[in-house]
Amino acid sequence: MFTKLKGIPNLCREMVVAKKFRPFPLVHRLVKLALLLPVAAATVDRVFSAMNYVKNTLRSRLSDEGLNDFVVGYVG
Repeated sequence: MFTKLKGIPNLCREMVVAKKFRPFPLVHRLVKLALLLPVAAATVDRVFSAMNYVKNTLRSRLSDEGLNDFVVGYVG
C-alpha cells in the first residue's frame, strides 16, 4: 500500500489511515518534521529580513534587547 505513494504528505496521510504511526512513532515524527521544514525555513528567513530592515545604520547602536523588541514587534 505504500509503494505507489508520491510524496511525503501522502506517506504521512497513509500512515495515519493504516494506523502505522502507532508501531512506528519515530518514523511518523520524522515524516512530520520533514513536512514542517520548509515552513520553519521561511519563518527564519522572514525574521532575518525583518532584522535587516530594523537594524539599519541609524539603529546600529541598539542593544540586543532593544533590537529583539523591534523585531518581535515587526514580525509579530
